[in-house]
Amino acid sequence: MADSLVLRALRGNARHLDLGGKKLRRVPKAVGRLQALTRLQLRNNLITELPAELQALDNLTDLNLGNNSLEALPEVLKHLTQLKKLHLFGNKLGNLSPSVLEGLGNLVFLNLNDNKLTTLPAEMDRLLELKYLYVNNNQLGSIPNKLCLLQHLCELHLANNNLKLLPHDIGYLTNLKKLSLPRNQIEELPEELSKLCNLKVLDVAGNLLTIFPTKLLELKLDELYYEQNPLLEKNLISSAQQNEVLSLQEITARYIMDEMTSNSINSIFKHYSEVKKILENASKCAVCGKSFLNTWLECVTFVDLTRKIRMTSSARVIPVRAFLCSYSCFNEPGHHYYGIATP
Repeated sequence: MADSLVLRALRGNARHLDLGGKKLRRVPKAVGRLQALTRLQLRNNLITELPAELQALDNLTDLNLGNNSLEALPEVLKHLTQLKKLHLFGNKLGNLSPSVLEGLGNLVFLNLNDNKLTTLPAEMDRLLELKYLYVNNNQLGSIPNKLCLLQHLCELHLANNNLKLLPHDIGYLTNLKKLSLPRNQIEELPEELSKLCNLKVLDVAGNLLTIFPTKLLELKLDELYYEQNPLLEKNLISSAQQNEVLSLQEITARYIMDEMTSNSINSIFKHYSEVKKILENASKCAVCGKSFLNTWLECVTFVDLTRKIRMTSSARVIPVRAFLCSYSCFNEPGHHYYGIATP
């Protein structure tokens, strides 16, 4: 049946060929003679490898290998340099070959759902044109920092993995519109998340989050999903306070930051990279607005998201982290920041 379909495609110089659901264990080598082919469907078969003859498919832009038995990326893929869309969902991939990824620089869409991936290689940064990446239902424990160099990425789907944290470099993904992270083990979202200026959908349901980053509300989100997280609750208790004693470094840093703007700090300390780096990582007090070096007092405010963002959770109030520079600011009347009590 498959051979007759290939023969018919050869006669008609076909651009599209569908061999899906044919119980194929091998792909007919004659497929490599279909020079005009742009789309090849091989989903729902028993394929474990691809023939080298497929490297002749210079015009192929869409390849679907979903629901097969691949345990490794076929080497022939690195020759298919015009590929824009690649489906590899539902296979048995345990890792991704860096050498194969190097040939896929034009890839726009990559679906790796339902495999056995425990890591993604740093060479993912070679996929310079990638916009849509799906790695749901795998066994990822982390994300490589270099993934955050994919400047065109607009959707990142990582549901149902073993992620415990996100890289701080995620803030470089400034074109990201959808970030889907449900059913992982993430305990804290990085503050750099606020740099995702185009993010519209954030899904962190079913994780281990207790609080959201300080600048979450600076994101122009349309949808936020956060149910099934052990979020902090607003149960007021009294506590004793200790007078703070600032270190010499803290006193000096606060004085410098009070007297100078960010531009002047960058100019004056451009030859002192360590000093510049320390000052650039400063926080701002949520009450007085002044900069300080260390997280002197971590607080929480409870924000009502009613009518602001679409969500599915019945809990409309979320805890958002806030930093205060001193107990003096904490004791100022009129603000809505609360200290965090640990059990």
